[in-house]
Amino acid sequence: MGINVDIAQDWHAALAALSWQNDLGVEDVVLDAPVNRYDLPEATRAVKVDAPARVPNVPSPAKTPPPIMAAPAVDVVAVAQASAARAGSLDALREALAAFEHCDLKRGARNLVFADGNPKARVLILGEAPGRDEDMEGLPFVGSAGQLLDQMFAAIGMSRRSPDAEAALYITNVMPWRPPGNRDPEPDEIAMMRPFVERHIAFVDPEVIVAMGNTPLLALTGSKGILRARGSWGQAFGKPLLPMTHPAYLLRNPIAKREAWSDLLALQARLRG
Repeated sequence: MGINVDIAQDWHAALAALSWQNDLGVEDVVLDAPVNRYDLPEATRAVKVDAPARVPNVPSPAKTPPPIMAAPAVDVVAVAQASAARAGSLDALREALAAFEHCDLKRGARNLVFADGNPKARVLILGEAPGRDEDMEGLPFVGSAGQLLDQMFAAIGMSRRSPDAEAALYITNVMPWRPPGNRDPEPDEIAMMRPFVERHIAFVDPEVIVAMGNTPLLALTGSKGILRARGSWGQAFGKPLLPMTHPAYLLRNPIAKREAWSDLLALQARLRG
């Protein structure tokens, strides 16, 4: 028995329409006659819930964080001046330097390099800063430059080991801690150590100060240019000052030893006179 072609086509069309409605999400069957939902029993009546009123999304005002109060700046030079002034002896000055926490060089150094020699000496030699050897031993001028310095002053009959004040030397540095990589001390580092240097010189009370290099010249006079200043007498803290080139410079420039010898003879003549 054959199938009516129109019926077959209607069946496929209805199936396609149903599939299309499923894809659209249709769940309720649409009847030929309208249905009055209010005539339905309460149990079957859908409950309509009003959607809550939409509150506009207004961003809340950002809270202003409390202002960060900057720590008051510390006048490290004033702290150094007060610390040095409280020291009543060389030993107390050494302790004051050891307790001084405002110089960053201290954090990278092995030892505090305070001084060497006879504190009753007529001549105080002021160097720049410790090097590697000085940092390891805790004494100034013990490396190759220090050996040359000892030879230079031995040539005019003076030594850091002499018990006789007339022939003795007292040696210290502007910076008591080694700068990293043996770099030159910064001006602010020199400024914060200057009160300790001044107090140190006051305790030793030498007849003559020898400034070995640019850093002590800057600390004592406020100016640099050791090659121009060397050999010319000046004043520092009320004491005669003789600027000289650093022994490390002489090791790099041996020809300059002639000028250094002239400076040593000038020092010897000053002490004899």
